[in-house]
Amino acid sequence: MKRQDFNRIDAKRRNVVDHRKKQFADPTYKEAQYPHRLNFYATPPTADITLEQFEQWAIDRLRILAELEACSFRNKTLSETALHMKPLLDKYMPLDANSSSSTQLVAQRQKDHYSHFILRLAFSSTEDLRRRFSRVETMLFRLRLSADDMRERAAFVQGLNLDWDPVPEDELRQFAAELAAVSFGYGKKAQQARDEETWCKVDWGRVPDLVESRRVFLRAGKAYVPFREQQSMVVAEFTTRLERALELTARALPRLDEDDRLTPILNHLSKNFVAPDSNYSGGSTAVEGAEITARNMDNLVQHFPMCMSSMHRILRRDAKLKHFGRLQYSLFLKGIGLSLEECLLFWRQGFSKLTDDEFNKEYRYNVRHVYGDVGGDSNRRGGGYSPYSCQKILTEHPPGPGETHGCPYRHFNMENLTSLLQSSGISDRAVLQGVKEDKDNQKFHMACNRVFEHVHKTELKRARDDGVLTASQLETIVHPNEYFKRSYLLKHMGKQQSGGDVKMDG
Repeated sequence: MKRQDFNRIDAKRRNVVDHRKKQFADPTYKEAQYPHRLNFYATPPTADITLEQFEQWAIDRLRILAELEACSFRNKTLSETALHMKPLLDKYMPLDANSSSSTQLVAQRQKDHYSHFILRLAFSSTEDLRRRFSRVETMLFRLRLSADDMRERAAFVQGLNLDWDPVPEDELRQFAAELAAVSFGYGKKAQQARDEETWCKVDWGRVPDLVESRRVFLRAGKAYVPFREQQSMVVAEFTTRLERALELTARALPRLDEDDRLTPILNHLSKNFVAPDSNYSGGSTAVEGAEITARNMDNLVQHFPMCMSSMHRILRRDAKLKHFGRLQYSLFLKGIGLSLEECLLFWRQGFSKLTDDEFNKEYRYNVRHVYGDVGGDSNRRGGGYSPYSCQKILTEHPPGPGETHGCPYRHFNMENLTSLLQSSGISDRAVLQGVKEDKDNQKFHMACNRVFEHVHKTELKRARDDGVLTASQLETIVHPNEYFKRSYLLKHMGKQQSGGDVKMDG
């Protein structure tokens, strides 16, 4: 009996290929080429990267996008935003020009390319996330476009093959006066400048901002756009293409068969768009030279964010806190550098109505567990639990009746929040109104930063004038322990200037 060849493919069926697999018909995957600093992100990347790169690149870009959104909430102009963002971009997402001759060009542009698509996956699931992602990505693109070298920018725009019609010479001559008036006013110099300008024409609906500000010449439904104004058209085209791509990604999400390791990362990134998470490592927010002891807590509370100072006052008033309040506050105290022994002393003094036996029986073990002194092996190896970030406080374990933990900007009603702010010495009407607007718009971390900037406005101005603020200290605060560190350092800058041991570094 002759053996059958089961591997043979029927010739009639050979050309029947699932339409969903046609996009993968070419097995060759090539690393992307990056001839330009700017990118429209039209093609997904296909080269291999590590899981660590996948996560870290996305986190770095999320930091930038979150800070751009914060600049928008603070109503910063484009020039103010560019000045604020430059050190942050240099730190987290540098992009050198071709003329720089940098050896990191490909690596920088690969990180930019991948991080965009990773976040595109993470933020395509809901309409709100898509809208916010499109808005802040457009802000980032506009910022980079305006800062790009003119020659390289022109080469990039030319490579996009946009459907813009060049204005023919006969029309340039016919409308010479009108074009010159739009760009340079009237007169001989205006005419000469018009002759040196390059123009294109598009449907006027594609450049509504230029039409509104009267920076183009309109005729027969067409807008005549000078070269220097074409930046707005490029930005509008970027936004249109990105919004279309996000909708396609949203439709494809249910059919994606992604690696199980990626799904938790993508979910984590999308949740952190509420308030960007802040990576915390033990001791990263401890302040050298500060007296972090139980007896000094009443003096240090002036540097605490509202969530912690509120619990401190309640503890002093009622001599008790419920479980999640103790946990949130203990982790914060641990993060600012309070030792286990001092923390036990702090809570023993705080629970002044209890006997030693009652405290030791009901609360001592919990404090030791937070510090990793007792408990499971993993807890001990990790040195206990990390202090809660704003993201964790906002989204986990909302306070119930009689509980005092959480975020006052989210979990207090406006009347109670206003009373809390006023009792803390904040009576400026503009600040209170700004906090109300931030709360209404669910920008709770922005409300906290607004209060921080008001309380420290004198010190911040002095630090900016002296040039001692680093890139890290320009970022929006998204961790209670970082709030404490910046507050303490700003208030004690005089020690640094007089040779003390307090340093304003990140």
